[in-house]
Amino acid sequence: MHTVVVGTSGVSASDVLAVARGGARIELSEEAVAALAAAREIVDALAAKPDPVYGVSTGFGALATRHISPELRAQLQRNIVRSHAAGMGPRVEREVVRALMFLRLKTVCSGHTGVRPEVAQTMADVLNAGITPVVHEYGSLGCSGDLAPLSHCALTLMGEGEAEGPDGIVRPAGELLAAHGIQPVELREKEGLALLNGTDGMLGMLIMALADLDTLFKSADITAALTLEALLGTDKVLAPELHAIRPHPGQGDSAANMLAVLKGSQLTGHHQDDAPRVQDAYSVRCAPQVAGAGRDTMAHARLVAERELASAVDNPVVLPGGTSQGGGRVESNGNFHGAPVAYVLDFLAIAAADLGSIAERRTDRLLDKNRSHGLPPFLADDAGVDSGLMIAQYTQAALVSEMKRLAVPASADSIPSSAMQEDHVSMGWSAARKLRTAVDNLTRIIAVELYAATRALELREGLSPAPASRAVIEAARAAGVQGPGPDRFLAPDLAAADAFVRGGHLVAAAETVTGPLR
Repeated sequence: MHTVVVGTSGVSASDVLAVARGGARIELSEEAVAALAAAREIVDALAAKPDPVYGVSTGFGALATRHISPELRAQLQRNIVRSHAAGMGPRVEREVVRALMFLRLKTVCSGHTGVRPEVAQTMADVLNAGITPVVHEYGSLGCSGDLAPLSHCALTLMGEGEAEGPDGIVRPAGELLAAHGIQPVELREKEGLALLNGTDGMLGMLIMALADLDTLFKSADITAALTLEALLGTDKVLAPELHAIRPHPGQGDSAANMLAVLKGSQLTGHHQDDAPRVQDAYSVRCAPQVAGAGRDTMAHARLVAERELASAVDNPVVLPGGTSQGGGRVESNGNFHGAPVAYVLDFLAIAAADLGSIAERRTDRLLDKNRSHGLPPFLADDAGVDSGLMIAQYTQAALVSEMKRLAVPASADSIPSSAMQEDHVSMGWSAARKLRTAVDNLTRIIAVELYAATRALELREGLSPAPASRAVIEAARAAGVQGPGPDRFLAPDLAAADAFVRGGHLVAAAETVTGPLR
């Protein structure tokens, strides 16, 4: 099994995916263990002094003005976890919780949190045992970090609350820890706060969304090419020299992908035949411009994610220097604010909605006999007796409408909390949750275009599709996505198309001919 080693300088997106989705094991580097111990010495030295230090010897948030005596500090750390584990609603997906915990461990290992090495090791042990804390949908405002979600994870480390075992059964966390030989942690000064003060949930969901969208944008390039081909459109608009004079990188990549899929087609270039048209419709002709803008948005989001992956997000943080016995200091800061992540999560929801919208418009053209250039109405076998794909497009349209609602930014909102101490928040968790739904819906929208375009291509007689198109059709049919014929129960076909796109099989089929797409 793959092992991810966590050091002091952050982790990569591939590390997050390996742990969250691939179940990779985690090890702490010697450097990380040394940094944890050094930072803990600073916290212990400050805790021994009479002067109040936020997070070490004070309350939290609006209660930070109270100095906490030494005998109450362990109770303070337990209490913050218990009281902040206040989530409600459905359970969050296992992969999200694993990403959340792993990214918190990443920051803990930076040496800027003051958490003891044994607490970090327990976090790794819980993940390695396949134990997943029960985290709920609601409870984060995206500022002071993803407080409630992270608190539910910290509660599991204490042996409290509920968690899911590797067998998928939810049990008391204490029972699961005991079954795997893991000793619950006894939190000390600052540790409770350090375990729940980060943007880890929204960052984990951003990283997974970017991975999924990378596949979906390639998939959309393929389905756009298939539709262009089925509509007897022209591939001249994809010429590299046209895109070089408007040098947005994503646009050029999208056009290159479409051109690669269409190479060798006998169907392109017939737009001047029986029903001449000067230009193809925008949804076909401008596909690279729209998909390319989304690709460039993804590039910016990746940059933000990379910076966050290299960050140590906590409040307060342990810094070198100062006059304490350990040669360091603890400083309050605002690095927990989720705005940088929240913005790009919302940007991606907008890009996904637009990609879904243009895919639906192309699908509609394939089904309309007045605009499909010789295809039967709704691609039906016997139009009038058969309805063909009429209602498949309804389903696609409903998904697009939902995508538009999901594109409304969460980060434009803020609601004050903690007696106005935390008076501006990012709502980044909410942005991440709706983006996950948007990505899920986009997969289905592209699947419907795939289903329509492959059927339309098979209804074109006498001219052969491109080799890559034929490879896609053959692979889709082998995967249970059926071709033309009389009306039948459509939901299974659409589900098969969804699985074909979702699993990356559409891209893989095209790439057997084109080579790696951009």
